[in-house]
Amino acid sequence: MGVKAERALATRTALLAAARNLFATDGFAATSTEAILAATGVTRGALYHHFADKQALFAAVCESLHAEAEQVIEANADAAPNAFEGLVAGCLSFLGFMIRPEVRRILILDAPSVLGWAAWNEMDTRHGFGLLIAGVEATVAEGELEGDPLALAVMINGALNYGVVWAGQSDEPEALDRLKSSFVHMIKTLRFKPPKSNKKANEHRV
Repeated sequence: MGVKAERALATRTALLAAARNLFATDGFAATSTEAILAATGVTRGALYHHFADKQALFAAVCESLHAEAEQVIEANADAAPNAFEGLVAGCLSFLGFMIRPEVRRILILDAPSVLGWAAWNEMDTRHGFGLLIAGVEATVAEGELEGDPLALAVMINGALNYGVVWAGQSDEPEALDRLKSSFVHMIKTLRFKPPKSNKKANEHRV
């Protein structure tokens, strides 16, 4: 990588880091372009060289956070012994990552309105929700869940996202633990249980 490319990468990295911090602390609406420039020492021209506007910079921050979450979720899900346990591990990892104040503020609270529903949904599908769909599909294929994989993923995703909002706003220090415990209980109640064999009754009929 040449000197020019290294400088460009350093500028982009600095902009993403400063914007991430400001968006997490003050929110998208209250974060001005001037504040981002002041935090980085970057010129307005350099900012617009890398990002079309503040919304594009916000989208890039969201992409980077999604990528971080994806790494954590995949690592924990892949370490599980089967698809069902992988689904549970992945969902719990999602909760633990998203509950972090900076992540919750940016990805859960601000992103849907800032990016717009279509763009937010597309980004989510490429990352966290996409992983969830794949996990549910694998679990259904193994016979551990029963039903429409996409519809199940949609419902589980809704529970996870609202759970993050609830726990993040709670003053209770054990809110996340309660959320995780309740999620595990909920997902286990969905686990497919074959009907018990009526073997003894059939033997009596013979």
